[in-house]
Amino acid sequence: MRKTAVGYAIGKLMQIMGLVLLVPLGIAIWDAGDIGLSAMLAVPEIIGFIGAIIFALICGTVMAQLFREGRDLQGIKEGYAIVTFGWITLAFIASIPFCLYFMASRPEGLNGIVLAFSDGFFEVMSGFTTTGASILIDVEAVPRSLLFLRALTHWLGGMGIITLALVIFPAMGVVGYQMFRGEVPGPTTEKLYPRLAQTASILWGVYLLLTAVESGLLLLGGMNLFDAICHSFATMATGGFSTKNASVAAYDSDFIQWVIIIFMYFAGINFVLHFRALRGDFTTMFSNREFRFYTGIIVAAIVIITAVLYINGLAPIEAASQHYRSAPMEPAQFAEHYANQQQNVHGLYKSFKTASFQALAIITTTGFATADFDLWPDFLRILMIFLMFFGGCAGSTGGGMKIIRVMIAGKVGLKELRKLAQPRLVAPIKVGNQVIDDSRVVNVISFVLIFVGLFVVTAMLMTLFVPDLMTAVACSIATIGNIGPGLAGVGAMESYAWIPIPGKWILIMSMLLGRLEIFTVLIALRPAVWRK
Repeated sequence: MRKTAVGYAIGKLMQIMGLVLLVPLGIAIWDAGDIGLSAMLAVPEIIGFIGAIIFALICGTVMAQLFREGRDLQGIKEGYAIVTFGWITLAFIASIPFCLYFMASRPEGLNGIVLAFSDGFFEVMSGFTTTGASILIDVEAVPRSLLFLRALTHWLGGMGIITLALVIFPAMGVVGYQMFRGEVPGPTTEKLYPRLAQTASILWGVYLLLTAVESGLLLLGGMNLFDAICHSFATMATGGFSTKNASVAAYDSDFIQWVIIIFMYFAGINFVLHFRALRGDFTTMFSNREFRFYTGIIVAAIVIITAVLYINGLAPIEAASQHYRSAPMEPAQFAEHYANQQQNVHGLYKSFKTASFQALAIITTTGFATADFDLWPDFLRILMIFLMFFGGCAGSTGGGMKIIRVMIAGKVGLKELRKLAQPRLVAPIKVGNQVIDDSRVVNVISFVLIFVGLFVVTAMLMTLFVPDLMTAVACSIATIGNIGPGLAGVGAMESYAWIPIPGKWILIMSMLLGRLEIFTVLIALRPAVWRK
């Protein structure tokens, strides 16, 4: 392991992050208005942004200069270390403004500092990993600069600030492709061009184009520019942070909901297929087995959810009222909330719209909400948990296990079933016309087993910190799958603020493992990897 290579790359990433934070700092200064320099410097988030920028630029420059001599000798292990520790470092820097903002409203003393730091790091890690799990109870009371920072961490984390770095400083040598593999979601990473920086540029170009188009459509739908940009960032990154307490439901606009539905669907598709479609090659997209399976799952989920909601409606109010909530409602308040949610599934169109939005939000791991799906019948609640395991296509911004892995694991199971009846059967695992070699099959099966194992372990650990089993299970898959909202105490209308500090740090690790696809983090954290 060449530690100098890791230090140099992380130093460069810190410099980039310092420059990126100038944008939300500008928003904070603009919103502060003409209050004078001394009063402006007393605003917690402004001090936080200034401190984070100075820290990032100074430390990044020192590290880049200190380790400059060893930057070219890099390999596979260095790539995974750069991605893992780079992600943690960037989350720490971006959490500084949140920490100072939270400290201004939290109890003084060590406990207040620890809570503010934990909440700030949780919120930013949730942003960078595009999870969308939030500790904010009143989102609309938070300054716009911090709301924009949340959205910006989504957008950078979606396509990956590591791939952005490959565009800005492509002289990283051999490790460039390993960083690309470690950061871009999915078991395969297709290069469009021989030069990695060129591939990264193309993917970021497509990402930017789709974000701009969605922002324009949301503006037409009645959103203001700030909200349109923030929601577009969250949609294309499959993140789910909203600027409203009621998420997308706050706008009460069918047009806005359908725009976001369409772009959530786009965000779950391999961005290589988007690039080829933009060049007129639609055949590749429609013949791609993973794309077809992804679309089929979405259609099936929408049909099932629509049918159940249209026929059965919500769960009986007596049963729904028993679902765990971190802050239980008064009976009258709950009855009013239940009646409002009942209107979301009144009639076939509303059932279809609600089903379409929530199915896409869960399968693509975006996590937006227009309905409290914790009030749905238990059959649909379990279905939502099941859908959280799928995720988007490889090479998309979606989380979860990824559609291609689900396909390969399913084909392995079917092959073994056939071999029991035909012991001499020789049938290679194929996706479309492509034969999946044994090493890749082993990689996929190993990933699925570790993913499920980590889900179980995280759920067991969370039972030590939350008083409800469904909440423990839901927050486990919602974080490792990078979805955000779950069920019960972490449902669509709840937040993660009430979870004790140790539980939040378990979920932070779960979010990081899920976003960097487990192997990247586990390899980087192995002591043997760091030995010469």
